[in-house]
Amino acid sequence: MPLLEVERLSKGFGGVRAVHDVSFTLDEGELLGVMGPNGSGKTTLFNLIAGALRPDSGRIRFRGHDVTGLAPHRICARGIARTFQLVKPFAGLSALENVLVGRLFGRERASPAGATADALRLLALVGLEGRAGQPAAALTLMDRKRLELARALATRPRLLLLDEIAGGLTEHECHALVDTIRAVHASGTTIVWIEHVVHALLAVVGRLIVLNFGRLIAEGPPATVIATPEVRETYMGIEA
Repeated sequence: MPLLEVERLSKGFGGVRAVHDVSFTLDEGELLGVMGPNGSGKTTLFNLIAGALRPDSGRIRFRGHDVTGLAPHRICARGIARTFQLVKPFAGLSALENVLVGRLFGRERASPAGATADALRLLALVGLEGRAGQPAAALTLMDRKRLELARALATRPRLLLLDEIAGGLTEHECHALVDTIRAVHASGTTIVWIEHVVHALLAVVGRLIVLNFGRLIAEGPPATVIATPEVRETYMGIEA
């Protein structure tokens, strides 16, 4: 049984079809990449899976259960967590307190002492072990992205949705982020990663899907997908 099944999913806004008849499956343990031009429907797809939007049609199944249209907190409790393109930590809380929010209100509850130990472990995993007491508002962009990742992981997800987490980072920071994502995946978390920083995405994903105007136009091994004429033309601007 696939971990995630997306079946003929569609969502429109007025006369615009943001996601149109998209279907794919995801096995447990995969690291799937999602590419596409701006406005191709990538974030809308995540919003549908994570419960922020209800689809107009289609179904979403997670671990064999229909989760179509469930509220975000119920989706999170089932084991799906996400990050956002624009990171918005609880600015007045420390890095540790931000992660504690995820740990205390995620899929599995913990005692305060256990939650603190888990939060500190996650801060170390993402490279923030020395900043646990620092206010989130004082962190750099890279560290706020690390914090966003740690907070999502604190909910104990079986599936992690990463939405353009490498955007705005330097080349060195991208390499460090890729190493962190590799470590998260190696720990047993299934990941779907939307990204415009193509070299970062291709460094880690095992399979790739490409959206354009809300439709899935390519799916398969990254090298094969990147080489298809439609992807080269619509995403990279290279004529076949």
